[in-house]
Amino acid sequence: MKKPGAFSPQARLKSFSYAFAGLGFMLRSQHNAWLHAGATIGVVAAGLAYKVRPEEWRWLFAAVTIVWVAEAVNTAFEHVCNVVSPQYHPEVEKAKDVAAGAVLIAALGAATIGASVFAPYAIASF
Repeated sequence: MKKPGAFSPQARLKSFSYAFAGLGFMLRSQHNAWLHAGATIGVVAAGLAYKVRPEEWRWLFAAVTIVWVAEAVNTAFEHVCNVVSPQYHPEVEKAKDVAAGAVLIAALGAATIGASVFAPYAIASF
């Protein structure tokens, strides 16, 4: 007989389905996620076009991942705030603004990494 909470492959697979459902919700409900998706596609396309080196792909992959993680955490945070405080509250607004600011920091950092990777290729192509 299995103990509650014991490891099972079926339970692990089920947890993946929850994670994919969450990502799907984020993509359907958050306009900024569409911007991140477009930016991700642009980064991959530019990386392939410029034939960036493997070590540069690592930086690009890390930057893109950090932005997606920040957006996912921000989305979750906003929804928890909406449940905890369905009415407007200035402190909840500040918390949501800080979470959105974290996404902005991640996106600006990713843009800086992208610029540092792609600038030499762009300059060399002129």
